[in-house]
Amino acid sequence: MIPFFTPSQVREAVSPERALDAVRDAFVAYARGEWTMPPKVYVPAYPAGDFRAMPALGAGHALLKWVTSFPGNPAKGLPTVTGLVLLSDASNGMLKAVLDAAAVTALRTGAAAVLAAETLGRADAETAAVIGAGVNGKATAQTFVARGRRTLLWDVDQARAEEVAQRIGAETASSPEEALAADLLVTVTRGREIVLGEGSLQPGQHASLMGADGPGKAEIAVAELARVRVFCDDWEQASHNGDLVHAVEAGLLGREDVGQLGDVLIGTADGRQSDGDITLFDSTGLAIQDLGIALAAMESAHDLDLPTFDL
Repeated sequence: MIPFFTPSQVREAVSPERALDAVRDAFVAYARGEWTMPPKVYVPAYPAGDFRAMPALGAGHALLKWVTSFPGNPAKGLPTVTGLVLLSDASNGMLKAVLDAAAVTALRTGAAAVLAAETLGRADAETAAVIGAGVNGKATAQTFVARGRRTLLWDVDQARAEEVAQRIGAETASSPEEALAADLLVTVTRGREIVLGEGSLQPGQHASLMGADGPGKAEIAVAELARVRVFCDDWEQASHNGDLVHAVEAGLLGREDVGQLGDVLIGTADGRQSDGDITLFDSTGLAIQDLGIALAAMESAHDLDLPTFDL
């Protein structure tokens, strides 16, 4: 019998802090070459959205995430992200579990954003802010709160920001400018318009960009990317599908200009060099992160009343 983790059971099995540890371990294993990850496959259904197939292999397991991104869905009463995560035994190919992809995505998005902020931000950073109060923005703010940080939340839908902030123990920013001035900033928007224009980031700030995770999306101006210290989750993926692609195509950034978060974590690449550095993390979302969350969820499988099915 194969267990299925519903959205609520994914969240019950993996706390925000456990998710951060799992994602950190995944970045480290990938950077060391212990885990592998074939390229993400996009199946476009534009202008409505797209489908994505994301495989990974590590820790004796194989994973495939089949997930959607349809930004216009909330206006129709439908979720932006839906899909499934399949976790298999890499020694015999047998399916071990199925998990709700949207819940896994939210957990690992929040974990990666905060992990990058804490790794690349100033040691004395005090304030954190999240732009975007959707599912993934909420998860990011929850992760900051779980880490004991004062967290501001802002959204174009101020009522939604206030409701989410009250529910998770964050604060509502009085204006986008207040949120944008935080020491540790995370943008979790649809990536359809620029949030950070040229000159918007100030010395000492860190920004994690989580919304531009596919072709045609951007949350930051190319000129702003060119003047800060840039890091990404995976060069091959981010240079083709993230904010980075626009600077790469313009000839302003190359491989030698961009660090990878995993390399910083294992000490083979430099992170922040001074308190005055402006650091930026471009995230496109990695299957290794999903694998880390799925493995963490399996640690609690026997403690949950999971529905099962028989293939």
